[in-house]
Amino acid sequence: MTLSAKTIIGKVVLNVENMENMKQFYTTIIGLEIKNETDQVLQLGAFDEEEVLLELQSVAPIGEKPTATGMYHMAFLLPTRKDLGEILYHILTSKYPLTGASDHGYSEALYLDDPEGNGIEIYADKPKSMWDIREDGQIAGVTEEMDAEGVIGEAKQAFLGMPKGTYMGHIHLFVAELDKTEIFYKDVLGFDLKFRFGPQAKFFAAGEYHHQIGTNVWAGKNIPAAQKGLRGLDYFTIVVSSADELTQVKEKLDAKNYSYQLDEATQTLSLKDTNGIAIKITTTH
Repeated sequence: MTLSAKTIIGKVVLNVENMENMKQFYTTIIGLEIKNETDQVLQLGAFDEEEVLLELQSVAPIGEKPTATGMYHMAFLLPTRKDLGEILYHILTSKYPLTGASDHGYSEALYLDDPEGNGIEIYADKPKSMWDIREDGQIAGVTEEMDAEGVIGEAKQAFLGMPKGTYMGHIHLFVAELDKTEIFYKDVLGFDLKFRFGPQAKFFAAGEYHHQIGTNVWAGKNIPAAQKGLRGLDYFTIVVSSADELTQVKEKLDAKNYSYQLDEATQTLSLKDTNGIAIKITTTH
């Protein structure tokens, strides 16, 4: 069983130490809209959309965080290059530091870190006709300098916030080991392997997409799983297309004797990948 092309990454849930600081950053610099807010939890998404793309959970500060598996970056996919130009101009005029701006062949992407060191990518896909789709189904990427002037030249108005139609295009993870990671995402969950970047990284997606899950060993090989409750990634969700597909995933986990919990009320599967990274699989945002 492979996952249907309608599969998407739903939301990313982060543990944060300074909620006020992070709220300010994500609403003013990134331009997300508050969907729900309590003393301990803040849910954010694109404007004029109900879906929560990012959830922040308050945790106690811990000082220096040990190296562990977890999130390299989360990636917000914008509807158009125009949207990318508007947010790029906004970030530059806000004087918030970018860590990179790249052309990947299939997309153009901005990179920055939030105030607690979580990596963020904001990107727009190029037309699929421009992608390097190989005969075996792999989709090769490159990393070249973005034509930032060309991107800004697409902007039509001042940035008004993360636009309607934005969603979490992919999540990129620091993992302990790539071969077991491939077995989990490809053979257990049913994603396709889309690209191998030598011995350093592997990229997975459902359907003909460049990647929805990125994995790399750039933080070190055989690093431990993150301790629960520390700042950084708590879990992310994978949204499958139907209740039938969720049942198929569950049956595959059973067949592989892979441990999970099922919440009957919400029809959500909770499990950890082979790197100890928590995932929830559901049919709704």
